[in-house]
Amino acid sequence: MSVRVVVADDQELVRIGFGMILQAQPDIEVVGEAGDGAEAVDAVRRLTPDVLLLDIRMPVMDGLEAARRVCAESDCKVVMLTTFDLDEYVYDALCAGASGFLLKDVRRDDLVHAVRVVAAGDSLLAPTVTRRLVADIVRRRRAEAAAEVTPTRLDGLTAREVETLRMLARGLTNAEIATTMFVSEHTVKTHVSNVLSKLGLRDRVQAVISAYETGLVTPGGGEHNDPS
Repeated sequence: MSVRVVVADDQELVRIGFGMILQAQPDIEVVGEAGDGAEAVDAVRRLTPDVLLLDIRMPVMDGLEAARRVCAESDCKVVMLTTFDLDEYVYDALCAGASGFLLKDVRRDDLVHAVRVVAAGDSLLAPTVTRRLVADIVRRRRAEAAAEVTPTRLDGLTAREVETLRMLARGLTNAEIATTMFVSEHTVKTHVSNVLSKLGLRDRVQAVISAYETGLVTPGGGEHNDPS
């Protein structure tokens, strides 16, 4: 079954270029395009794609609001497109439910890989730039969120689940976590599922943000051994 994709960008050449790259893949089908945020939301409602490539800075309705609506209304995975790797809206987009982001100068193979990864239910955490971006923006936002987000959010997690969350924040895959914890990948998947469920999170990207915000992991690689 093909991965159904909608490409939303106010620059026609970008839409066409990304569409041609994706449509050339045997397992990906571009089912629609959108030139602004409102059109993107409407396209997702009408076409029920698996993945929405969505520019952050859009006319009529910006990409952030569009992402928030799409993630709230559907199971469509959202990948934000941005020109700058430190776009101030990326953090908000991830918190709104986006599964990751891509720079607009992304390589052809990386674009295709990203769509497949997100469609499979994973998040764009592997690239170093993603982890660096999340860490940088969370560091600047933690002071603002301190009154609302506290380490007590982690009190409901077991020790194993806390350790799993810590490793997710470091960017480890399920296989790598399994090796480190000396358990099966199935067990890791269960831990990840429990973490997301208990913390009310949509996916692994939001789990990483939560780990930084609660102080379980700090920008620069420091970690707290006791989340409470």
